[in-house]
Amino acid sequence: MTTHDHVEYLLRLGDNTLVGGQRLSEWVGHGPVLEEDIALSNVALDLIGQARWWLTRAGTVEGQGRTEDDLAFLRDGTAFRNVLLVEQPNGPTRGGPSGRGGDFGVTIARQWLFDTWHVQLLQHLVTSSDDEIAAIAAKAHKEATYHHRHSAQWVIRLGDGTDHSHHRMQQAIDALWRFTGELFTPDDVDERIAAAGIGPDPSALKAAFDASVDAVLAEATLQRPADGWMQTGGKQGEHTEHLGYLLAEMQHLQRTYVGASW
Repeated sequence: MTTHDHVEYLLRLGDNTLVGGQRLSEWVGHGPVLEEDIALSNVALDLIGQARWWLTRAGTVEGQGRTEDDLAFLRDGTAFRNVLLVEQPNGPTRGGPSGRGGDFGVTIARQWLFDTWHVQLLQHLVTSSDDEIAAIAAKAHKEATYHHRHSAQWVIRLGDGTDHSHHRMQQAIDALWRFTGELFTPDDVDERIAAAGIGPDPSALKAAFDASVDAVLAEATLQRPADGWMQTGGKQGEHTEHLGYLLAEMQHLQRTYVGASW
């Protein structure tokens, strides 16, 4: 394993939480009810806080003086290493002309699929041979456990609710399922990271993910989509068009006023 592999892996961890947190932040002020507006905002803040830890560690390991802000705001889309799932939009916008908000069911489905995987990943990372990764994972796992409980409860409420909410929830899960395969598909970096004891083989997370998903779907009276063609590429910097729009908004101020500080 090389330093490059180590940094790449940390960027994957950081970018997943940064992009996921940014996407959730689009609900601020547009939640379906006040309590849920606050809940989604808190989850977004947790994820962005985790991104700070991962990206700071990536900059330290890289040793080229790049800070968490440099890595978050001064990289182009092809340099981002997040999985495709987290960059998917919140669904058809229902938040008015601002473009904020979206389809609550789509947002919950995406978050639930990510949370289910994220909890399993962090549980493995607490035994990482990189002590700093292990320490960050231990803190993040507590937050991710809450995130999963929150999103799973909403999947159950919507799936086992009215005919309309059931249909909308099933549609959302069906549409997002093709992005789950990437979560468990190892590449050369993953294999070298696993061999070094820094992180798990992604395929080792699949059984626990499946068991958790099946349990929630059964309670929600929803059907598990059939595994078929899966869209991949995010970990290698090959993203959907959605990431470009997200980064344009997230990075606007830093790109416009490079080096500005309070």
